[in-house]
Amino acid sequence: MLVEITLALIPKVEIRIMKRELQGKYVTTSTAGESVHAFVPSPLPPVPPIDWSPVLREKFDGALLALGRLDSVSLLLPDTSLFLYMYVRKEAVLSSQIEGTQSSLSDLLLFELEQQPGVPLDDVQEVSNYVAALNHGLQRLEDGFPISLRLFREMHAELLSKGRGSDKQPGEFRQSQNWIGGTRPGNASFVPPPPEEVMNCMGDFELFLHDQPEPTSVLLKAALSHVQFETIHPFLDGNGRLGRLIITLLLCSEKVLKAPMLYLSLYFKTHRARYYELLDEVRHTGNWEAWLEFFADAVTDTATQAVDTAQKLMTLSAQDTEKIHGLGRGAASVHLVHRALLERPIAPSVWLAEKTHLANATVNSCLQHLEKLGIVSEITGKQRNRLFAYSEYVAVMNQGTEL
Repeated sequence: MLVEITLALIPKVEIRIMKRELQGKYVTTSTAGESVHAFVPSPLPPVPPIDWSPVLREKFDGALLALGRLDSVSLLLPDTSLFLYMYVRKEAVLSSQIEGTQSSLSDLLLFELEQQPGVPLDDVQEVSNYVAALNHGLQRLEDGFPISLRLFREMHAELLSKGRGSDKQPGEFRQSQNWIGGTRPGNASFVPPPPEEVMNCMGDFELFLHDQPEPTSVLLKAALSHVQFETIHPFLDGNGRLGRLIITLLLCSEKVLKAPMLYLSLYFKTHRARYYELLDEVRHTGNWEAWLEFFADAVTDTATQAVDTAQKLMTLSAQDTEKIHGLGRGAASVHLVHRALLERPIAPSVWLAEKTHLANATVNSCLQHLEKLGIVSEITGKQRNRLFAYSEYVAVMNQGTEL
């Protein structure tokens, strides 16, 4: 009796358990001479709907606040385009590193200057293609073109336009089976939908992006769509890089960000094992909530870091501008060279002369002043075809890209 009374006094605690099943179906298909089970995802949004626990809601609210702070920084930057030039390239390097490239940010800058000795050309070409794909997508959005399958194909064509992967049907959804991990389909860690299912899956995906069958808030849409795109894996190559780009495109297309300043590749790279584990968990158990918590943490952490980076660069630029001010009569020309280096922090004197419309002799004199002030350094050690680096600026942007 005592036990019964004691139990009766214990308040009832409601335990919320979200019950979902496999988020799709397995179909048997034959590829590379063997029979495998390929996964075909169910259309978005998830059924039953997302369970917005207090913790998950708080994390998403925090992510939206972080995005708001990041967006406001774009208004404080003296010239957002100068920051974006390097920031986009940093993202390209990081996203490509996840796929196994060995290119650094400096490699990319040298490649773009056609100063290539010692640079891994296949890797850096891949990174350069990524920049072109992102810029193409952003320009199309600016021109009023909608987020669509056509836009994804256009960006994919840029992504695989040159170098490694150029033989993997750039700009075309795959017509053959692919797989992730393993040496063959039979021992792969994941087998995406068969090729005959890809268009149906992508058609449903496009409808979801356009708020059908129901409206979805943009940050939730970005989180859900990233998993779905990676699960469909619609192209023969480049799916990971394009899937990460779509997150930024969505945020820009729906005006959450005025400028493309959020890139999650560094967070995904740092937490790579957990990232892949959660993608599999969503597919097999429908635990979207665990993925959404991870995604919200990624957005918050990345947006906060981007704000910090922008503030560091603004402080650096202001401090160096003050140093140049102290030069007196020759300061005006040095300021022009300094600003050009903010746009391209590794550059030859010839490019600087073209950019600033100053005589070569004047540019060389300005570079000497900047070297004495400790702002730039010559990085080739040669007497001809010399390259100058805005060392501290490059160091700030390099954080996180170390191989």
